[in-house]
Amino acid sequence: MTGTEDKADSVHAQSVLAQAVRTFLGFCRMEKGLARNSLAAYQTDLEEFASFTHTAAPGQMPDATLVASWVNSLYQKNFSSRTIARRLSSVRGLFRYLLTEGQVGVDPTEHLASPKQWATIPKFLNREQIENLIAAPDAGKPSGLRDKAMFELLYATGIRVSELVNLRTSSLDTGLGLVRVTGKGNKQRIVPVHAGALRAIADYMAESRNTLLKTKTSPALFVTARGGPMTRQGFWASVRMNGKRAGIFHNLSPHVLRHTFATHLLEGGADLRSVQTMLGHVDLSTTEIYTHVVRSRLRKTLDEHHPRA
Repeated sequence: MTGTEDKADSVHAQSVLAQAVRTFLGFCRMEKGLARNSLAAYQTDLEEFASFTHTAAPGQMPDATLVASWVNSLYQKNFSSRTIARRLSSVRGLFRYLLTEGQVGVDPTEHLASPKQWATIPKFLNREQIENLIAAPDAGKPSGLRDKAMFELLYATGIRVSELVNLRTSSLDTGLGLVRVTGKGNKQRIVPVHAGALRAIADYMAESRNTLLKTKTSPALFVTARGGPMTRQGFWASVRMNGKRAGIFHNLSPHVLRHTFATHLLEGGADLRSVQTMLGHVDLSTTEIYTHVVRSRLRKTLDEHHPRA
């Protein structure tokens, strides 16, 4: 084979893979409804994978050996297990799609093991800490009533901070005790809200929201003193400030309240599928990390209190 033919085969293999990536991303956007950030992450991962495989073996479509070589290169670059698992997940998704569409005969990622993830257990608050945090906002200020209502709702539902700040007044059904949440990929779910959180929201709506809005109007449930919707950054600052008032100084973030919600539910006997539904996790394996949290706490209790531990 001539050098020109070698080059042509190389360009062809690269173009076939590049086209497959574009088609797959289109499928993820149109059929799966993935969010923009998720699509951007997929695109980055798959373009890096395509570049590596073309450089390592020009003229070849990736096989299992080449994919394994790519994974090894990620370890050599000292990427975290979570990052490697995410990139491998992107490539798995690509080849599963191609296999379903009949564009490849074999999935080269089929027998690759994913790196062990969640080496560190997610941080969460104990019962006393979460109660202190909810009580920390100054109820004498309109912003304090708002922050208390947001803390109550976040701990009551486990929704993401982005979902929390995007809630509208129409999202909440106080009669049924439900909130309609728009999550990742624009997918909606219904999450129950307990009476305590509903009371905190009612107090905020009656005594605080109009004061914050002044003469303005807004469809947003939670608003700022400027009359606009609460932002992620603004709520993050509120969590940190009130965390210090409650004596919680280290690594406190809105996501810790989400972890706390899930952990406390499972400790109370909730089933994993229900927690998965409320959190909006697509994959049950994502929710299963909280079972490790509960097991870790049981182990600590045993070690501390059993006479022969």
